[in-house]
Order: sequence, then C-alpha cells, then structure tokens
Amino acid sequence: MVIVNDPIGDLVTRMRNAQHARRATCRAPWSKIKQQLLELLKREGWIEDVAVIGEEPKQDLEVTFKADKPPLQLKRISKPGRRAYSGSADIKPVLQGFGVAIITTSKGLLTDKEARRHKVGGEVLCTVS
Repeated sequence: MVIVNDPIGDLVTRMRNAQHARRATCRAPWSKIKQQLLELLKREGWIEDVAVIGEEPKQDLEVTFKADKPPLQLKRISKPGRRAYSGSADIKPVLQGFGVAIITTSKGLLTDKEARRHKVGGEVLCTVS
C-alpha cells in the first residue's frame, strides 16, 4: 500500500507521464474528487473519456486521452504545503482564455469561467492548457 500526501498532484503527474510516454490511457486510484476533476476535463473537451474500473474496495480511474490533441500542459497550483485560494474577482483567465483553471468552490468543482459567472471563489487546484 502506497500512501500519497497529494492525490490530485499524483493524478496530474500520472497523466503527464503517460502522455510523455505516448500512451493512449492512464490509470490512477479512485477518489470522488479525482473522478469529478476528470469528468470536468471530459466535459470541457480536454480528455476523451474517464471510466471507473474494478470493484468497490479497490477501484481505479482509467483516463483516455484524445488522439488528435497534443499532450496536455497540466500544472498543480495549490499544494499541501501552500494552498492557493482566489476570490471570484481575482480569478484570471489561463492563456488568455485558451486554457482552464479548475477551482473547488461551494458549488463543487468549476472551471475559472464558470466560477467567474457564478461569482464564487475557492481553491485553485490546477491549470490545463
């Protein structure tokens, strides 16, 4: 059993490494927030698909990358040693709107555009471009 201090950072690193190795998919241990983050990326069109593999006590998430897109530029912003919070007025667009920031808010996980539209702030988990 491996203990991970930063599960979101572990997921982001697994995805980066899989794409760097030119793999079509990648697997990571399941958690509710990871599944919500990946479904948000799927909804925004950054990844092809996300599936839950396995039975209840030991489940994994399988991420399928888009073949026609270049590798994602994933960057972890808020880390366990230094949390990064942003108010709705302080949320800046990523790459002038071509990228997306994922933010945990009181309304769940939202993109930076959705958070500005709903006028809510929160913890900035990561950016994707």
